[in-house]
Amino acid sequence: MAENSESLGTVPEHERILQEIESTDTACVGPTLRSVYDDQPNAHKKFMEKLDACIRNHDKEIEKMCNFHHQGFVDAITELLKVRTDAEKLKVQVTDTNRRFQDAGKEVIVHTEDIIRCRIQQRNITTVVEKLQLCLPVLEMYSKLKEQMSAKRYYSALKTMEQLENVYFPWVSQYRFCQLMIENLPKLREDIKEISMSDLKDFLESIRKHSDKIGETAMKQAQHQKTFSVSLQKQNKMKFGKNMYINHDRIPEERNETVLKHSLEEEDENEEEVLTVQDLVDFSPVYRCLHIYSVL
Repeated sequence: MAENSESLGTVPEHERILQEIESTDTACVGPTLRSVYDDQPNAHKKFMEKLDACIRNHDKEIEKMCNFHHQGFVDAITELLKVRTDAEKLKVQVTDTNRRFQDAGKEVIVHTEDIIRCRIQQRNITTVVEKLQLCLPVLEMYSKLKEQMSAKRYYSALKTMEQLENVYFPWVSQYRFCQLMIENLPKLREDIKEISMSDLKDFLESIRKHSDKIGETAMKQAQHQKTFSVSLQKQNKMKFGKNMYINHDRIPEERNETVLKHSLEEEDENEEEVLTVQDLVDFSPVYRCLHIYSVL
């Protein structure tokens, strides 16, 4: 009776242990199995019997479930075999489509790179054109300056330099050619200064060489001026006498007119013969030097 009571007590305990084994994680099975060996000496044999019975029950349930779902499994395998053929065809189509897509994509990439490169070139060309349009007036003015220097129009060249410095150079001051032009302007001014001073010295030297002729001409001009004043006084007197005798006698009037005409003709001839100092001397170097130094 005692053994039967012990066996009846261990059966629920074994079922509890089996439920724990089925429901708990495999990492926690160790302590549960250890409790089987710790309770009674022969308890593990009874537990093994109970475990075998439980396994057989589960096998029966699995077999029953497999028998129940067997036809569905077979039908599913059949459908999968049919789908496999279609999947292979679809795989070939997808592979071919992907290959053609990759080839088309490569062409698109090449054309896109060409478009990007052309866009960059177009932007660069536009920028260059804008910068050239900004630089062209400066270059034209500098070319005009060179032409004026070659033509010895130094005063105009100085005015052109002022325009370059005040108006044109600030537009393109960031370019190297502009810096070279700016550095060259002081040298050009110094050259103009030296040339104008040299012309003035040459002028003074020529004045010194021809001082005798110039003095003689100046004396003749002064004498001519004096003679002209005397003739003018005579002319006024003759006009006054003409008015007095015009109502009495016509002969003195005609005689006076003849004398006056002869006198004026002689003065005109003398005027043509007498040269002024301005005719002998070219004062343009003096005026040019004056204008240049007023700008410098």
